[in-house]
Amino acid sequence: MKFLKKDDVVFQDLGLGVSRKILVHNDELMMVEVHFEKGAVGSVHSHPHQQMSYILSGLFAFENDGETRTVGQGDSLLFSSGVEHGVVCLQEGTVLDIFTPTRKDFL
Repeated sequence: MKFLKKDDVVFQDLGLGVSRKILVHNDELMMVEVHFEKGAVGSVHSHPHQQMSYILSGLFAFENDGETRTVGQGDSLLFSSGVEHGVVCLQEGTVLDIFTPTRKDFL
């Protein structure tokens, strides 16, 4: 078992109103907490990883393969590998992202 206390890891400032905290992970699975200030943008991108996102707080407009959905606290999303997606933060908040396999580019 891998155990991580919330204060064991601090947010990394990614700039432009986005910060990230890498939580537990192994080679196959990774959990990441991402905080967005209002107006912050996660640019449209794609990656070979599958991704699930759970909205902990805030309001977001997520784009996935050309379709945009507005989501808020308690909503969740699934992004297939290789599909372009991005986000605009409409109201300050936090998203919990889960990737498989692990995003080694984040480490």
